Amino acid sequence: MTVAALAPTPTRSATGADRIPVSMIERMTLILDAFDASTPTLTLLGLVERTGLPRSTVHRILDQMIRLRWLAHASGGYRLGLRALELGGLTADHNEIRDAVGPLLHELSQRTGMAGHLAVLDGRDVVYLDKAGGRFAAALPTRLGGRMPAHSTALGKAMLACLEPAIAEAALQGRGAHTLPRLTPRTLCDAPTLHRELERIRLRQGVAVDREECVTGIVCVAAPVRGRGAAPAALSLSGPADAVHVERLARVVLEVAHEAGHALYPRRARRTLRS
Repeated sequence: MTVAALAPTPTRSATGADRIPVSMIERMTLILDAFDASTPTLTLLGLVERTGLPRSTVHRILDQMIRLRWLAHASGGYRLGLRALELGGLTADHNEIRDAVGPLLHELSQRTGMAGHLAVLDGRDVVYLDKAGGRFAAALPTRLGGRMPAHSTALGKAMLACLEPAIAEAALQGRGAHTLPRLTPRTLCDAPTLHRELERIRLRQGVAVDREECVTGIVCVAAPVRGRGAAPAALSLSGPADAVHVERLARVVLEVAHEAGHALYPRRARRTLRS
């Protein structure tokens, strides 16, 4: 099982040349983005390599970020601190989605024996809100709060297909129409092919399939959790490519996604009436 590295790169100028960010916020963001599921702990040298910042600059900023609890010392280097976790807990809308849909996702994962994911769309990426599936799920390169390029995942394609075509195209062009990252040999990286795939997804009630496009050897089926307008979230099931029956799984995922939508939106309706 492999996945392409998603290490951040230094900010690029309009001419395409690498430049070192000037502002402290940009530099801190580069350092925070350097951590991912496969490398939750990084050394000073690792942070220098991933951010492209000078060693002296990284060392100076690390001291400040540790003092402010953005980072913490760990065995073998540095890790994310508690401040990031505390702020993450303040995202009320995401918490509401996870509270409403999470139990259904975990029951579905237990019933099918497959890994389950719940995610929202954030620009050109998906952000994972929940994950279920025990040992098999733990082997996948996903984590709560982690990101993946939306075009490479069934979750992302399901949510992109819920957008107006022009809005979906604008979201994808934010990464560059011809520079979509390739995570595996099967990732759909050119815009015309991806747009045709989104049209097919719209005709399938929003059901999207990732056939080893994100992780080699893994097939994923996703469906949007629908409300009014664009889907705020999607849920999925993933399994080994040689063990997934796509059509059968699609029916199950779509049914649970509909149930999840009913579980989520009555809450919002009651909240609107009270306000």
